[in-house]
Amino acid sequence: MYSLGSESLIKQAREIQEAELQKFYSRLMKLLQLKELGYETLDSLHRLHLILSANKYARTLPSDLQQRLLSLLSSPAEQFQVLSSALLRETPPSSGEELNNIQENISQLNTHAAGLLVSQARSRTDLNNLCAQLIHGLEGRPSDGPTRSLTFALPVLNSVLRLSPESLTEEHVTILSKKFVDWLRYASIVQGGGASSGGFFTGPRSRQPLPTAELDGSVSGDFFTVLCVGQGFTEDQWMNVYSFSMLRHWLLTYHSVSSGNSTMDADDRSEVDGSVVSMVSATSSSSRLLPPKERLREKTFQYCQRLIEQCDRKAQKKSDTELQKACMVEAVCILDCVCVEDPSMVFRTFPSIKALFGRLSSDLSYARVLLSIAQFYLNHGEMAAVDCECVWKLVFGRFPAELFNDPFLAHELLRFLRQNLDSLRLRAPEFIRFLPNFLKFLAWDSSAVVDDFVDLLPSLVTEGTAVEMLHTLLDLPCLSATLILQFRSVSLPISESSSRGLLSLDAFRNPAFRGLFLFLLRVETGSGHTIDRLSTLHDLLAEAADWPRVVRCAQVVPVLLHIYFNTVVTVAEEKLLAHLILVMLERSGLLLAIPTYSREIHRVFSCHLLRLCKLRPSLVVDQSHELLEFAGTTANVYSKEEVYTHVVWVLGEYLSVSSDSSCSVVLITSCFETLEAVLFEITSSAPPPGTVCPAPKVITTLMSALAKLASRSHDLIPRVSLFFSKLRTAARNGSVAWCADEEDLVAIVTRGEELWSLLKAPGVAQSVLTPPPHVLTPRWHRDTNLAVPLQLRVLTRLTHSK
Repeated sequence: MYSLGSESLIKQAREIQEAELQKFYSRLMKLLQLKELGYETLDSLHRLHLILSANKYARTLPSDLQQRLLSLLSSPAEQFQVLSSALLRETPPSSGEELNNIQENISQLNTHAAGLLVSQARSRTDLNNLCAQLIHGLEGRPSDGPTRSLTFALPVLNSVLRLSPESLTEEHVTILSKKFVDWLRYASIVQGGGASSGGFFTGPRSRQPLPTAELDGSVSGDFFTVLCVGQGFTEDQWMNVYSFSMLRHWLLTYHSVSSGNSTMDADDRSEVDGSVVSMVSATSSSSRLLPPKERLREKTFQYCQRLIEQCDRKAQKKSDTELQKACMVEAVCILDCVCVEDPSMVFRTFPSIKALFGRLSSDLSYARVLLSIAQFYLNHGEMAAVDCECVWKLVFGRFPAELFNDPFLAHELLRFLRQNLDSLRLRAPEFIRFLPNFLKFLAWDSSAVVDDFVDLLPSLVTEGTAVEMLHTLLDLPCLSATLILQFRSVSLPISESSSRGLLSLDAFRNPAFRGLFLFLLRVETGSGHTIDRLSTLHDLLAEAADWPRVVRCAQVVPVLLHIYFNTVVTVAEEKLLAHLILVMLERSGLLLAIPTYSREIHRVFSCHLLRLCKLRPSLVVDQSHELLEFAGTTANVYSKEEVYTHVVWVLGEYLSVSSDSSCSVVLITSCFETLEAVLFEITSSAPPPGTVCPAPKVITTLMSALAKLASRSHDLIPRVSLFFSKLRTAARNGSVAWCADEEDLVAIVTRGEELWSLLKAPGVAQSVLTPPPHVLTPRWHRDTNLAVPLQLRVLTRLTHSK
C-alpha cells in the first residue's frame, strides 16, 4: 500500500515518545509566535498532522498550542488555514467558548473555519446557531466595503442544511429566498479581477471593465449565469455560481418549514383551476409584487430558461461542452422541482423542455440530459397531456442497447427506475417490456449493478414476463459473451484471420447464426420465441466460459434466481407454476458450460422445486408425465444429480390421493415401475465411462420413493421387498461396481432393511412414510380435548407456586 519511506515515517509518528512530543510542541509554539510564518513553520505543522493522524486515538494538544491553531484559521495565507483546520479535526472538539468566539466573529469566518465548526458541532443546537449566524451574516453583507468575502457561506450552509434541515425557520427561508433572487438575477455582467479593454498605452484611469462573454466568444447580451466566462469574476458572480449549485437542494429543503405556515404557503402558491387564461394572467403579474418563495420560483424559471438558451451555442472548448451538458441536467432538474412545487409552471416550462428533447434525442452523447428530461415527462407529461411514447422508446430502448458499456449511464438509469417504480407502473407500464434491454447492464458489469437489480427484479416479475424472464436469467452469461463479441466486432477488423481472432467472433459475424445472437440482443420481451437451438449457441460460445466478465455474470445468476422464485410464487397461478416446473426440467441440461455454474443453478432449481410442490402438491399429479419422463432417464442420475434427487423425492412424497384426488392406482403403479427400472439399472451395472458412481443420496431417495408408493398400493410391496432382499444379498457377496465406498454401501443396505421392516406392516408403513398433516403439525398443547394441556397447567402451577 505505502512505499518503504512512507511506512517508515508512519511508524516513527506512531512510536514517538511523550517527552520528545512535548519538546516538539514547545518548538512549534516558538515558531508560531514569530511575526513571519515561513517554511519551517509549515513543515512542522505537516509533521504534527502526521503524528496526530497516524494514531488510532485522538491526542489532546496543549491549550496554548490549540489557541494558536485556532488563530491560524483567520490567517491570510490559505495553506495555514487548511493545515490548522485539518489539525483541529484530528483533536477532541474545542471548548464551546472557543468555538463560540470564532462563530460570533463572522468577519473572521472562512471555508475552513466554518467547516471545522460543522464537524465539531456537539448538538443540533450548535448547528442551528451556526445556520442562523451564516444567514444573518449574508443578510447584513453590504454591497461594497472592506469586509471579508463571504463566498464560503453558501457551501457551508448547504452542508448544515443536509445535516439538519430543521435548523431553518420561516424567517431564514424569506431571507435566503430574497438573496437567491438577487444573486441569480441581478449579478453584475462585467468581468472582475482587473480585466479591461485598454491597449498598451492605456492608463489606469481610462481602463473600462470588459463585459462577460458567452461560451462561443460573443458578448453576453443578458444577465449573468454559470455559463458566462471572463478573465475574472466579481464576488456577486461567484455567489451566482454558488446559488445555482445549491438551488435544487434549497427548493427541496425549505418545504420542511412550511408545515407550520401552511396557510401562508397556500396563499403564495398559484392555484391550478384548469383555466389557461388564469394561469397566464397569474404569471404575467409583476414579479416584485410576489411573495419571496414565488418570486424565487419565477427567477429560477428565467435563469434555467436562459441556461437552456446558452447551451444552444457552440462552445469553443471541449471542456465547456461538458459543462453545458452538466448545466442542462441541473437546469431541467431544477425546473422539475419548480413544477412539482407550482403545477401552474408546467404549461410555461413544457415547450422549452419538449424543444430541448427534440434537439438532443438524436445524439446519445446527451444521454444524461435526456434522462433528466424523461424524469420531467414522467412527472408532468400527464398534466400537459403529451404523448411520452417516444421518450420511453429512447430511454428504455436505445440507451441500454447502445450504451450498455457506459457505467455512469447504467447507474443513473437504474436509479431512475428504482426511484420511480410506482410512477412508472401508473404512467408508463410498458417499461416492463424492456426487461431484456435492462439486463444488458447486468450482463456487461454485473458486480457494479447487481444491488440495483436485487431491488428492481421483484417489480419486473409478472405473469406475462415470468417464463421469458426465467429463460433470460439463465441465458445471462450467454448475453454477457454476446455483448463482448458485439463490442469487439466493432473494434476488430473483419479481415483479421481466424487464427489470430476468436472463433465465437467469426460465428457472431456469420449470417447463419445471426438469428441466435439477435435474439439474445433483443430490446423487448415477446419479440421472439425461446431459442430452440440453445445447444448450438452454447457450442459457439464455448470459448467464452472462462472470460472474466462472463464468469462474474454467472456468479450473480443464482442470487437473482432466488429473488425471482420468491417473487413468482406470490404473483403466479397454478398453471404458470406448472409451466415453470417444466422449464426447470428442460433448462437443467441446457446451460453454458461454465465451471460450477450448472451445479449452482441445479441447487437453486432443487430448492424451489420442493417449495413449489409443497405450496401446490397437486402440481406433481398434473405434471406427472413430464416428471416421470425426467426421472426415468438414467443419464440424469449422473449429469443432474441434485435436480434428479429432488424430482424423485417429490414424486414419492406428493403422488398420492391426499395431495390430489385425481391420483389413481394406475398412476402410482406407473411411477413405481419407472423408478424401479432406474434403480435396478444403476444398481446392477457399473456407471457409464467418464462418470462417477451415483451418490448414496440418489439411491436412498429412490428406495424411499418406492417404499412410499408401495405403502399406497399394497400390490407393489412384494416387488420392492424382493429388490431390498437382492440388495442385501449383493452387498454380502462383497464390493459392488455401483458403489465405491464401503461405508456408503453399508448405509444404503441399512436404509433398505429399515424400509423392508416397515413394509411388513403396511398400515404402519403408510403412517410413518407419509404421515397425515395433523401429525406433521401437532397442536396437542392447544387441543382442549387432550389431557396434555391439563397436565401442562398443573405442572405450571406447581413450579410457579409460592
